[in-house]
Amino acid sequence: MYIPEHFTMQEVTAAYKVIQENSFATLFSIHQGMPFATHLPLMLNKEKTYLYGHFARPNPQWKDIQDQTVLTVFHGPHCYISPSWYETDQAVPTWNYVTVHVYGKVELTHDEQELMSSLNDLVLKYEAPDSPYRLQDVDPEYLSGMSKGVQGFKIKIDRLEGKAKLSQNHTSHRRELVIKQLEQIPFPNEQQIASLMKANLPADL
Repeated sequence: MYIPEHFTMQEVTAAYKVIQENSFATLFSIHQGMPFATHLPLMLNKEKTYLYGHFARPNPQWKDIQDQTVLTVFHGPHCYISPSWYETDQAVPTWNYVTVHVYGKVELTHDEQELMSSLNDLVLKYEAPDSPYRLQDVDPEYLSGMSKGVQGFKIKIDRLEGKAKLSQNHTSHRRELVIKQLEQIPFPNEQQIASLMKANLPADL
């Protein structure tokens, strides 16, 4: 990924946070000689060394992905930045965003216990805290049958890149003007970008 120095995510903990908060990712590999992508949720293990997930078995991507080095993209918040928000009209539009790219080798999961454990972790992450649904309560035979329709996998994390484009290449005054405008837009992406920009303003402001 092209990352100018001032947009580089310096702290690896910030990259992990993006992964955990935006875990519906895009997984790119080469399938039959061509780029192929699947959109799917991925879980980061406690040691932060692997990503875990599963393909629907009819998806052909998994059939030649074993031992491939793949690219997984986690999309954080993003939004349009209007030049009309600046102190001058001699400017052009841009887009602020946060993203993390993970590179690693794929291992297909053939152990049913490991697959069920990763599926349970996924349910625990996304079910509401007061939800009555528990994967353990599903009929084991039904669950076993359903699990045959997916192919589990894990990605050994070899390299991680984080990019946070938050107007760091502009003056502090201009960034404050942008934040003020974004805070007036009642949409999650704009609100999140405004918050991240405020957190990245120089400490003496």
